[in-house]
Amino acid sequence: MTLYTQVDSNIRKTWFLITIFLLLIIFIGWVFSYIFESPFILYIAVIFSVFWSFSSYWYSDKIVLSLTKSRPIKKEDNPELYRIVENLSITAGLPLPKIYIIDDISPNAFATGRDAKHGVVCVTQGLLDKLEKSELEGVIAHELSHIGNHDILLSSVVVVLVGMVALLSDWLLRSLFWGRRRRDDDSILGLIMLVVGIAAAILAPLAATLLKLAISRKREFLADASGALLTRYPEGLARALKKISQDPNPLRSASNATSHLFISNPFRKKAVSKLWMTHPPIEERIKALMQMDV
Repeated sequence: MTLYTQVDSNIRKTWFLITIFLLLIIFIGWVFSYIFESPFILYIAVIFSVFWSFSSYWYSDKIVLSLTKSRPIKKEDNPELYRIVENLSITAGLPLPKIYIIDDISPNAFATGRDAKHGVVCVTQGLLDKLEKSELEGVIAHELSHIGNHDILLSSVVVVLVGMVALLSDWLLRSLFWGRRRRDDDSILGLIMLVVGIAAAILAPLAATLLKLAISRKREFLADASGALLTRYPEGLARALKKISQDPNPLRSASNATSHLFISNPFRKKAVSKLWMTHPPIEERIKALMQMDV
């Protein structure tokens, strides 16, 4: 798959993902409307899922920037950073994205926005303080590659939809203990539906989280390769990844909902299994970069 076909693929995946989440919420709503003998729950689930699915497309970037406590900067605030972003944007053939900063000593960065015209590159103050110019260029090129590959739309939508599934599932689980259920709950069908409802409410957030993690891991390798091609200097990004991963300071404004957006795990802790990693192992990413022939 080429970088160009990856763009089309990510657009298709975004709408496919929105559709799957929409159907998942409607299914959970139908199960609980049966359990509580209330079609009103199903109506609410349909309205809720449609509203949040399309809101995630239009407003996911604003939600992410708010969650990470990012602030916009102007060219006069940091001329060097602006020049790097401008030069690499021209090289990549992309519009100049908006630039945001997180006031945190932990070095990290992410990109967001629904398309290239609404792209945002966000870096921490720690990244600016601790990286050399060639390393910073590697990180910016990586984030611009996310924008060019349309990764940012897919990832930002996932943040909103996973959070929506978790909130709805939590509310439905609570309602099982405090709500009034069907009169035929003692029947075989009633018990089956009750078990299905509990399983759906518990497993839906888990499935959504695993999907989010899988998407994140795959897109990082592509952005590393695209960024290295942009700068023609993969060693710069490789050194940056090593410095970022070895920094002991966790990113305070990061959360489980937004952690997969960053170039490196912002929590500074190792996952028990690759299945639960938001990012591929740094060692594998550095090895792949150093083996590139640009």
